[in-house]
Amino acid sequence: MNRETVVRPTSGWMALVLNITLYVGSVLHLINGIRAGNPGAIVFAVFALLASIFMSLGFFIVNPNSAALLVLFGRYKGTVKENGFFWVNPLMSPALTSMNISLRVRNHESAKLKVNDKVGNPIEIAVIVVWKVTETFRARFEVENYLEYVKIQSEAALRHMASNYAYDGADSEVTLRGSTDEVSAKLKTELEQRLERAGVDVIEARLSHLAYAPEIAGEMLRKQQASAVVAARTKIVEGAVGMVEHALIELGKTNIVQLDEERKAAMVSNLLVVLCSDHPVTPVVNAGTLYQ
Repeated sequence: MNRETVVRPTSGWMALVLNITLYVGSVLHLINGIRAGNPGAIVFAVFALLASIFMSLGFFIVNPNSAALLVLFGRYKGTVKENGFFWVNPLMSPALTSMNISLRVRNHESAKLKVNDKVGNPIEIAVIVVWKVTETFRARFEVENYLEYVKIQSEAALRHMASNYAYDGADSEVTLRGSTDEVSAKLKTELEQRLERAGVDVIEARLSHLAYAPEIAGEMLRKQQASAVVAARTKIVEGAVGMVEHALIELGKTNIVQLDEERKAAMVSNLLVVLCSDHPVTPVVNAGTLYQ
């Protein structure tokens, strides 16, 4: 058997009434045997009392979002997922065999890992995995320690995923920094495949830290700043050219002034300097003509 089997054991309250009755009966029988000096009655009462004590070891409680696995002489008998007070054969009682397992949702945050991205840049990356146990048999018996298994496999999946994508790139390219949803979905899928053996369901996987490694962080920051400056300058120049073109068209429509090609070139030059400059421009009033 390599799959979980859900069972419902005997109600603990019914067994408790029977256990108390057996306790009381064995004690009274022992007292009467001692008073009557009957060795046979005394031995029977002692065995009944020992049976009562043994029976009391079979009680256990299953709390909300918890499960108890029943194992008898090395054989898996089933899993109790229903909440409540129960009784089973004391030899497979979870209270004695420590076969309880939590079904609550848990978080695992990996350490910051230093890995190389797709193009070979060293980066630091970490992930938060939200998970819970859904298959108790696999979590308990298929892996040595499911908590350690989740930790190691999460880091392995993160390393593998990070090596398949570049940290940054073109807008159309899937990257670690620019395609968070796609990367998280890919990571979740890989984690589900890896953790299925341990009976673990991955609810969510998200990057919690992403940065260039310290040894190249400064250079990459300057590269990003340069790219941003170039993009901003390109946008400014495009807007300035449009404004100059609009100004020339409007001046031509209204016939406010007649401009030859040389005057137009001078005006275009002046307007571009004003519109594209990083600093406020101080105008100079020309009291003469363009040629003086």
